[in-house]
Amino acid sequence: MDARFDIFGNKIGLRFAKRFAGAGLVIQQSALPKPIQELVSLRASQINGCGHCIDMHVKEAAAAGESAVRLHLVAAWRESTVFTEAEQAALALAEEGTRLADAHQGVSDETWALVRKHYDDDQIAALVSLVALINAANRLAVILHQRGGSYEAGMFAAALD
Repeated sequence: MDARFDIFGNKIGLRFAKRFAGAGLVIQQSALPKPIQELVSLRASQINGCGHCIDMHVKEAAAAGESAVRLHLVAAWRESTVFTEAEQAALALAEEGTRLADAHQGVSDETWALVRKHYDDDQIAALVSLVALINAANRLAVILHQRGGSYEAGMFAAALD
């Protein structure tokens, strides 16, 4: 199935997409480690069922040197031994921040304490912003039926040039 709508082919959609991408650049250029950014984006995308974003973040993470084992285990990170405590804190925040409707209290105090333990204020600002941004990206892609499978590492960065 083709995408329902070419948001980049529409004047308003293109203006929005450029600003959306600009917000992403702020996060990409932050002190939040790139592997954390990709793992968090991947996990939120898995929860939201966004094939386009899963495709993108798996390929970007692999191109940046992330192992296949770790990528395969992101969906079951709580049941694996390959993620650091800092990565687990970020993945927990991604899950709880994505599943707001499923969680009575949103992000738990326990998860927030782990995030505070492992990340400084600038990294937390980037991490919280990333969770919000990837959830918005997932919603755009799912609503428009953007499918996964054709993304190649570096395509997003090239599109911004």
